[in-house]
Amino acid sequence: MKRRSFLAGAGLMAASAATLPAPAIAANVKRLKMVTTWPKNFPGMGVSAERLAARIKAMTDGEIDIKVYAATELVPPLQAFDTVSSGGAEIYHGAEYYWQGKSPAFNFFTTVPFGMTANEINAWIYHGGGQELWDELSAQFNIKPFMASNTGVQMGGWFRKEIKTLEDFKGLRIRMPGLGGEVMRRLGAAAVTMAGNEIYQALQNGTIEATEWVGPWNDMAFGFHQVAEYYYWPGFHEPGPALAVGFNLDVFNGLTPSQKAAVEAACAAENDYTLAEFNYYNAKALQTLITEHKVKLSRFSPEILAEFRRLSAEVVEEAGNTDELTKRIYESYKASLALSREWTKIADQGFVEARQGVALD
Repeated sequence: MKRRSFLAGAGLMAASAATLPAPAIAANVKRLKMVTTWPKNFPGMGVSAERLAARIKAMTDGEIDIKVYAATELVPPLQAFDTVSSGGAEIYHGAEYYWQGKSPAFNFFTTVPFGMTANEINAWIYHGGGQELWDELSAQFNIKPFMASNTGVQMGGWFRKEIKTLEDFKGLRIRMPGLGGEVMRRLGAAAVTMAGNEIYQALQNGTIEATEWVGPWNDMAFGFHQVAEYYYWPGFHEPGPALAVGFNLDVFNGLTPSQKAAVEAACAAENDYTLAEFNYYNAKALQTLITEHKVKLSRFSPEILAEFRRLSAEVVEEAGNTDELTKRIYESYKASLALSREWTKIADQGFVEARQGVALD
């Protein structure tokens, strides 16, 4: 009888223990999923997503623990936005112009042709009212966005045939997302949006004949120099593309004030770090492409660049006047760019030209 009583008591204690809350230290940990549009461990963007997750964990003393999923590990890359919006994951890491089908206004928070450099978009987002407009746009989709990376000025792309005149764009199958892709379409090209992990095979097998991606560092990592002979510059379509992190808005609103501040600070730190990283490794990779792989750089002709500018102004103007909110975003973007470009001309451009011995107009 005593043994049966003891066992019965032990059973009651076990049942009671099972209903007790977990220790406070475990209960306070928020375990979140981040889905990205980048290949796993990809230099720059893919590694940046992992590094950001580590920053947030460290800055919150482990209270926010983020597991990063590369493109296709949890969802296809171009479904990242919808997955986070609906609560299937808590965070995405990608480029906002991938979501231009939701609203053309998203283009302005990555890049537009002949638009802002990295320094200029930082000025707009952080100080010129851009973040508030971005919040308003993204809240419609239950998202809270932050800048988290920037690649700096990109290259014009890899082409399997030489581009001598505007006629060479007619019928050209090219991977180019965002409004730059629309410029290509108006030149007669067949522009498509394609996730990074799909580009090499498509270029190799002829599904596409040209692609833009990022710059020498990322392009060399993908091996584009092995399947395309001509590497063009400058990247008129992406002069300073910001990459973004988007939190599910309900999840973000559930964070404590100190956790929100840590997330914001971590994103800002990573944004600065990746720009420096891209500047350094693009320069090194460009040397390698030229000296070891014998890649020949080609500059778009003045005639082609002039037509790029004309069509870009047309495309951006149309996109910026789609609806009331997009128009407000566009007007804010234009005003900030007009302010910045005069200072950029006197400061950055003026100094670089002076350093190269070129007279300033």
